[in-house]
Amino acid sequence: MTTKVETEAREVPAEAAGAFPAPRLDQQLCFALYSASGLMTKLYRPLLDPLGLTYPQYLAMLALWERAPSTVGDLGEALGLDSATLTPLLKRMEAGGLVTRRRDAADERRVLVEPTAKGQALRANMTDVQAGLDCGMPLERAELKALHGTLTRLVAGLREATTDQD
Repeated sequence: MTTKVETEAREVPAEAAGAFPAPRLDQQLCFALYSASGLMTKLYRPLLDPLGLTYPQYLAMLALWERAPSTVGDLGEALGLDSATLTPLLKRMEAGGLVTRRRDAADERRVLVEPTAKGQALRANMTDVQAGLDCGMPLERAELKALHGTLTRLVAGLREATTDQD
């Protein structure tokens, strides 16, 4: 229940209240992307839970199904994760029997990751995951394709812009 004081506070422009004029939250691209990311993860949860996968594990499996074995570094680059974030994720996946990790015989500093037979078997369920996801999408296929293109360009530009910050 909203009280009269809360309603009045929302209706008073920030400048009029003596505060620094800040952009509205609902007008921020960063907030829209943050909200969309959280909601996409939530949409995937009931589709991935029966497979015993979390959303980050699902993304790692997608990358490994495309290219395995993969070094931890290459996998991290594909997922946009550093090794400090990726290593615990891979350890949990290894404990769950989804992947194996081993030192590269050619270069002991590198760790190679690849799906196990159990991890490969999950791939057969991805059609069901995608079909379930499609049912929850509020956009038409053409809109989704256009949005994907725009977001892919945005991510590439942001990666380039933040390269010096690493």
